[in-house]
Amino acid sequence: MTPRITLQNTPSRKGAIARSVSFDSYGNLLQGALYLPEAAATPLPAVVVTGAWTTVKEQMAGTYARELAVRGYAALAFDFTGWGQSEVKGHPVTWRIPPPRQPTSTPLSPSWPRWRRLTPPRISGVGICASSGYMAAAVADDDHFQRVALVAPWLHDPAMAEAIYGGTDAVAGLVAASEAEGAADTILLGTSTTDANAVMVRAPYYTEEDRGLIPAYDNKFSVASWKPWLTYDAQASAKRLRKPMLMVGSPAIALPAGAETYVARTKAPVDKLWLGEDVTQFDFYDRQDVVTTAADEIAKFLSV
Repeated sequence: MTPRITLQNTPSRKGAIARSVSFDSYGNLLQGALYLPEAAATPLPAVVVTGAWTTVKEQMAGTYARELAVRGYAALAFDFTGWGQSEVKGHPVTWRIPPPRQPTSTPLSPSWPRWRRLTPPRISGVGICASSGYMAAAVADDDHFQRVALVAPWLHDPAMAEAIYGGTDAVAGLVAASEAEGAADTILLGTSTTDANAVMVRAPYYTEEDRGLIPAYDNKFSVASWKPWLTYDAQASAKRLRKPMLMVGSPAIALPAGAETYVARTKAPVDKLWLGEDVTQFDFYDRQDVVTTAADEIAKFLSV
């Protein structure tokens, strides 16, 4: 299907210009922001950046896309299908995690080749937190991608998910709830400081207005999302990945065991940037010194 793409200049920030981008992918109209260096000639090396679960392009994905643009890349951040400004087959947002095929593969196969007037064939991927599994799989399986960097990666498999979310019975209950009638219309808060039913309670970054709690953030989560999330195996692509990988993290990220397991399983050549124990999961999203260090290393890694 021919993508519908529109570009419109928006004010520059920190040496980068953001252009609004929309494109049709698997019948869904997705919205993104394409960050470019100011006054840079094309073609540019290209990178697709994806963020944490429940988030939108204006959060950590946009932060890293902008930083990479300043370093000379054409960097795309976008809203996942059904989140932010991205639609689901003509319907408004649903706040529902789609099947694994879609979170990162939607803009890549049908749409990205149409943008080669701006970029060369070489494309890289950057996945942050929960989208790391989707991005790693996309890079492993899509010939357009040459390299992948994962930042503070959350890479669970179903067994890890059971341990994280309260055990076998608790996970089975969440999966059953996600399959129940009306689940898609049962909407929880993504995060809250007071609501115990929120998906993330008192989580830093997401609950702070000067950080992740921005007007563009949906802060919603459909109960129907539990099954695709809890049964997803982010480790499955490890044996398929042969392309160079950079893993950026610290001992204090949310799921270091997932990162360690993926590195042990993968056949890909792996570089690591592992920061100190004082650097938390949320620091990777917006702490200036951490983001600068990570973006410098990612830009260097992707330039090879």
